Amino acid sequence: MPAQAKGDKVDTSVRRPSAAPLTERQEARRRRILHTSARLASRGGFDAVQMREVAESSQVALGTLYRYFPSKVHLLVATMQDQLERLHGTLRKKPPAGDTPSARVAETLMRAFRALQREPHLADAMVRALTFADRSVSPEVDQVSRQTTAIILDATGLADPTPYQLSAVRVIEHTWHSALIAWLSGRASIAQVRSDIETACRLIDVPEPGARE
Repeated sequence: MPAQAKGDKVDTSVRRPSAAPLTERQEARRRRILHTSARLASRGGFDAVQMREVAESSQVALGTLYRYFPSKVHLLVATMQDQLERLHGTLRKKPPAGDTPSARVAETLMRAFRALQREPHLADAMVRALTFADRSVSPEVDQVSRQTTAIILDATGLADPTPYQLSAVRVIEHTWHSALIAWLSGRASIAQVRSDIETACRLIDVPEPGARE
């Protein structure tokens, strides 16, 4: 189990809102919280996001903040999902122009990588939160995964991907996240990140084993 972030013990006595749709007011409150989280993380990374300051800057009570996000890890993982959703909207306005699914996916993921590269403190904070996440954060982690998968699938242009292609998408997703972690930790250059992503993306173009030519 990943280590819990120092100073951010989850208060299990406080429950988040149910899965019922949020009201307009609740959604606006949640968006303010996520915006504040991203702003603080952009300035100083993981340690700069303090729940009390997030609550004050978002103009919500601290108890209300904890009902939405039981810990900083929950908050930052949700912030990553929100950032990916915004990025997805931007990517849809200018779809990749590659001739093959692999080329389109590689172009899309490099555009996503460059967007995160422009906000290294924010990227590092979100990735650290994913690393710290335990089972209590599974819903937020699953949302990040689904959003990343949606970005990749949109880029493929495949209307009805096969199970093999969906498996390739999962491998590409894992590679992208691993490459991002390696770059943030200084273990990989941008050129290496591009090479790894392009290599993984070629799986999309590989014929399914046993399929007829």
